[in-house]
Amino acid sequence: MKKLVVGILAHVDAGKTTLSEALLYVSGKIRKLGRVDNKDAYLDTYELERARGITIFSKQAVFEVGDTRITLLDTPGHVDFSAEMERTLQVLDYAILVVSGADGVQGHTKTLWHLLEIYKIPVFIFVNKMDQNGTNKDKVINEIKKQLDDRCIEFSEENPEEFFDRLAMCDEMIMETYLEKGRVETSQISAAVKERKVFPCFFGSALKLEGVEEFIHGLMKYTVVPSYPNEFGAKIFKITRDEQGNRLTHMKLTGGKLKVRDVLTNGVWEEKVNQIRIYSGEKFEAVSEVDAGTVFAVTGLTQSRPGEGLGIEKSSGAPLLEPVLQYQIILPEGCDPRAMLPKLRQIEDEEPELNIVWDEQLQEIRVRVMGEVQIEILQSIIKSRFGVDVAFDDGSIVYKETIANTVEGVGHFEPLRHYAEVHLLLEPGERGSGLKFDVNCSEDVLAKSWQRLVLTHLEEKVHKGVLTGSAITDMKITLVSGRAHNKHTQGGDFREATYRAVRQGLKEAESILLEPYYDFQLEVPEKMVGRAMMDIEKMHGTCEISQINGDMAVLVGSAPVVTMRNYQKEVVAYTKGLGRLFCSFKGYEPCHNAQEVIERIGYDSERDVENPTGSVFCANGVSFLVSWDEVKNYMHVESYFQKKEDEENLNQNRPVYSGEKAISLEEIDQIMNKTFYANQGRKSAWKRQKASEERYYKPAAGAKRHEAKEEYLLVDGYNIIYAWPELKKLADENLDGARMKLLDMLSNYQWIRRCHVIVVFDAYRVEGHKEEIIDYYNIHVVYTREAQTADQYIEKFAYENSKNYDITVATSDGLQQIIVRGEGCALLSARELKAELEAANERIKQEYHKMNKIDRNYLGDALSTKAKRHMEDLIEEENKNNGIKKDK
Repeated sequence: MKKLVVGILAHVDAGKTTLSEALLYVSGKIRKLGRVDNKDAYLDTYELERARGITIFSKQAVFEVGDTRITLLDTPGHVDFSAEMERTLQVLDYAILVVSGADGVQGHTKTLWHLLEIYKIPVFIFVNKMDQNGTNKDKVINEIKKQLDDRCIEFSEENPEEFFDRLAMCDEMIMETYLEKGRVETSQISAAVKERKVFPCFFGSALKLEGVEEFIHGLMKYTVVPSYPNEFGAKIFKITRDEQGNRLTHMKLTGGKLKVRDVLTNGVWEEKVNQIRIYSGEKFEAVSEVDAGTVFAVTGLTQSRPGEGLGIEKSSGAPLLEPVLQYQIILPEGCDPRAMLPKLRQIEDEEPELNIVWDEQLQEIRVRVMGEVQIEILQSIIKSRFGVDVAFDDGSIVYKETIANTVEGVGHFEPLRHYAEVHLLLEPGERGSGLKFDVNCSEDVLAKSWQRLVLTHLEEKVHKGVLTGSAITDMKITLVSGRAHNKHTQGGDFREATYRAVRQGLKEAESILLEPYYDFQLEVPEKMVGRAMMDIEKMHGTCEISQINGDMAVLVGSAPVVTMRNYQKEVVAYTKGLGRLFCSFKGYEPCHNAQEVIERIGYDSERDVENPTGSVFCANGVSFLVSWDEVKNYMHVESYFQKKEDEENLNQNRPVYSGEKAISLEEIDQIMNKTFYANQGRKSAWKRQKASEERYYKPAAGAKRHEAKEEYLLVDGYNIIYAWPELKKLADENLDGARMKLLDMLSNYQWIRRCHVIVVFDAYRVEGHKEEIIDYYNIHVVYTREAQTADQYIEKFAYENSKNYDITVATSDGLQQIIVRGEGCALLSARELKAELEAANERIKQEYHKMNKIDRNYLGDALSTKAKRHMEDLIEEENKNNGIKKDK
């Protein structure tokens, strides 16, 4: 029998569980249609879920349609249980996204869509609650296209020609087929759905069973049952416990077969399967063997974790949605926290993102959650499972830290008879990229086994930042060098050196405090929009009006979690129950009140004994501590920056040998300057402050460097355009035309001058714009990213490259001229640049005319005087003869 694993997702209250019930009822799996409000839904098996009317834990139901067995995974819709939902995505073949026809695309709906895109899961959309007054199919489908994807189309086959037209707009291959044959085959549509080129939309009411049968028919018609390899593979997505306390590991088999008593391993642990269960609702069937495509649970595994891959499957990374609030668990009087901690670890085993932490100094247990609803559920679980009434404090925000510049962190650990040194390159990453680890170190410098050990130590713990002691993120950490001792180095030495290298680098870097942000959707009466927008501004958020539905307005935007935590209560109060607020986790952004938070937390990075910033060295048989700011004066391995600079200089100074005498770069520059650059004044050489890596090393005595540096001309595009009258006049009428004219002029100039030309244009006001670099013929054009001006780009380029290149900056901005002069760069004002271009063009014209001047050669100039006389006599005699003939 064919197997299909389908997950069902939705924003809370969109009718997801009701649709699950309808699918089971229509397919014949259940005889009675359960309801959430009646507390008898087939998949809401926990008492907490029935009491609150929400899905808290993902569950599965198995039903059959024709020759296909469908495993339906129902996931939580509430944002507080997003991690539970995200883990389920890892095992889905297809997803059903439920959208409320009455409410449209809501905040969490867009978060779910983003996750489905990241996990590359094909999606069917069911628009529910179309029986309610005021719902409009055309309005909803247009909103779905606008908010989610333009390739979301209604799969109504009442009008085949219109249906094929809509399909053809989603994919070129479908369009070609349609134009050629006048129709599109079902197999081609199914392939497009599988490849996420088309997203089928169906409409109906799950409560009234309207459109459900058509939806099941469409689901069966346009899905492709996956094929699996014969080699064993499985993906673990959840850990639970049954009523008897048995630990259950839920997984999907993605290859081969699995039998009871088989041994499973992830390379670290190795355990035997005692029982295989296939759940459907709260009941299960015990089987002796399962094949690929089956979702099941096994007993007997005690060390498995959600996200792990077995066999050919790779393990998944951490969930993208993570807890942003931290609470202290307050135990009842007389309850020993050390005895309670192992019990809480059981819950953490099932919900890894809870991150139960024991603070030894404060003697406190802390837990991380997504929101207050999750706190209530956790409180109830602890009470029912362990019989302990716990309370929670008011909670705090989970902050994070990152860096703004690239640094080299050095860690050295050398107590007596121990030795290890590690050099790490710490680089800032894109926002939301998390931590990435890499190796750029020769095995001649550090053996492969030690390199792997360093990477293991980087990944094995949460590294603390130096501002507040929060976890670091959005960074790339690369092992670039290190040293071990043949006799004294032990594995633990590299752990200490690695940790210290990270901390030393963070102390040297420019650290940034990050805080979590919410994306929100706020629905308020139209007359209260002003109040709402003022509130958002006070909360340091941003918003805009997305739509107005009758008397209600919808605001969308983002704001810090810390300022929005209790805003729901205010909305209900000032709108008298008419307003609604939906929040979803956006990610981490720079903290709006960083200094205030840093001072309030009062973290001292140099007193954190568990995370030292300094290193341990040894001299004369005695170990001693060296503070972080002195480590590079004592380190044993050459700095990565210094080594890289030496290699570049060596390559530049390497002589070139050939059979003929080669003209030098200096001679070429002299010729070019005499020919085309005769009017250029001498460039000023200005001193600049040494970079941090230069301060740690002294150049070899007597060493002189002779570098033939490449030349760069950086042009502030808009500054020049509005400084040249002819371009300014053109820009007032057509800015694009002025830009193109300037680029053409500079392109001609580059051909004459033969230097690198970079023209920088401001795009800092373009929302969401990323830095864009394009080639325009022989020059480079840069459009800056959002929030970055052309001045900032030029100043950064000058700071980072003035040591290696001869840089000239063309601008008439007085402040920018002062800054780039300070970096040792030459300057050209707008007027001087114009004169430079005109002079260069005039010289090239003169050279062209000179090369094309026609020199005539005359025979007479090459004859001797005697030969000339003889020729004249011959000519005279010839003339006489001709005259006689004429007379005759």
